[in-house]
Amino acid sequence: MTTSPRLRGDTDTADRQKGENDARQSVALKKQIGLVSACGIIIGNIIGSGIFVSPKGVLENASSVGLSLIVWAATGIITAIGALCYAELGVTIPKSGGDYSYVKDVFGGVAGFLRLWIAVLVIYPTNQAVIALTFSNYILQPLFPSCFPPDSSLRLLAAVCLLLLTWVNCSSVNWATRVQDVCTAGKLLALGLIIVMGLVQICKGQYYWLEPQNAFDTREDYDVGRIALAFLQGSFAYGGWNFLNYVTEELIDPYRNLPLAIFISIPLVTFVYVFANVAYVTAMSPQELLDSNAVAVLFGQKILGVMSWIMPIAVALSTFGGVNGSLFTSSRLFFAGAREGHLPHLLAMIHVERCTPIPALFFTCLSTLLMLCTSDVYTLINYVGFINYFFYGVTIAGQIVLRIKQPDLNRPIKVSLIWPVIYLLFWVYLLVFSLYSEPVVCGVALAIMLTGIPVYLLCVYWESKPKSFSTAIAAVTYLFQKVCMVVYPAEEEITEALDDEVVEN
Repeated sequence: MTTSPRLRGDTDTADRQKGENDARQSVALKKQIGLVSACGIIIGNIIGSGIFVSPKGVLENASSVGLSLIVWAATGIITAIGALCYAELGVTIPKSGGDYSYVKDVFGGVAGFLRLWIAVLVIYPTNQAVIALTFSNYILQPLFPSCFPPDSSLRLLAAVCLLLLTWVNCSSVNWATRVQDVCTAGKLLALGLIIVMGLVQICKGQYYWLEPQNAFDTREDYDVGRIALAFLQGSFAYGGWNFLNYVTEELIDPYRNLPLAIFISIPLVTFVYVFANVAYVTAMSPQELLDSNAVAVLFGQKILGVMSWIMPIAVALSTFGGVNGSLFTSSRLFFAGAREGHLPHLLAMIHVERCTPIPALFFTCLSTLLMLCTSDVYTLINYVGFINYFFYGVTIAGQIVLRIKQPDLNRPIKVSLIWPVIYLLFWVYLLVFSLYSEPVVCGVALAIMLTGIPVYLLCVYWESKPKSFSTAIAAVTYLFQKVCMVVYPAEEEITEALDDEVVEN
């Protein structure tokens, strides 16, 4: 870690960097993401594994089919409100890094570092591990029809998936976005098939669990705290709605395509999620749904008959795209953090020809592989859901603070403050009752976040580090630069491009 975006090395390091200046002038993140790919990133990241895993968690905590459907719809509405607020922030602070960049700019370096720290340790490695494990589960489940696949097999296949997609993302931005576009189309077709078959079931009169008197038949008494946990499980399924904000600098015309992609994608995903869950309960009883770790596969077995093999393949394609999208966007977060001096300087470097953040991608892949040591996806989902919601609220609170501190700041999109207020009210409810229901899980998550404070003081705030330390870091950085063929990007080109778009708008 460094004390500024530029590495503080000795004279030898300065000589090395001098030879890289010409290369840096032509190396920068390229604007290659259009509207279709932007929608693919949002939809592809949201529809990863959540709709195929979380129906179990949502129903278990909601206690009835009717309330679980309300939770899915309400979570979609709250997600749309949050996305609306992020759209304003994204065009007001048009930098890659998403909520990390917004929190840092509004609340300062310590708050931004804590957001980055918890993302590095928990949020993104966990998110990618969960999706990769789900991919493995759906690929291997047909091979183990009478039992669950071995944990070692799940982890091994998940690791292969991660390594393959890391190679794709390192090779080309266009390759990564094409994989995302294809997988997004595949997952929408799979969910479309589920929805159509659900409508067929309803037409046949198979809607017992959708009738009001049965839909709200509870397994156990309603509990406010458990309902909050149901929202957390639902929020995991909607997780990824803010990922496009992480790649703002690579968007073509971000002032148009960022909000437009959000407005197209979020309502579409909400519609698909609600009606996919309606379809599930036309073919399965609540108990069958709770007993299955591969809900969509069981749905295919009960409805599609000999064609049931389509479902695990389609779901595996969906989760494969989810891993790809998460790798693509989370590596940009770590890239942005390194550029601000909050992570090692090496992670802010990109390949001299491919213009991909190879060190950041390697780091993302390695942290996720370490997370694969556990396959208890539901504990991981609880950690991710709570921490994500915590920082979503902090970021949107920053939107209100920014309005007060800088009322005249250029805002191509300006939403009514009633929307961030509504989101924050829901945010407070969710956090309070989550702490009440799962104090250990939430407490551990907060404790992990706070461990970032001494790390910040030692690695970022403390500027007068020993010369030997700086020299060693410089040597390691230079070694990896030669191995990976990476240099620091031309910041000036990025800044000028963003300034030009502000003037045009």
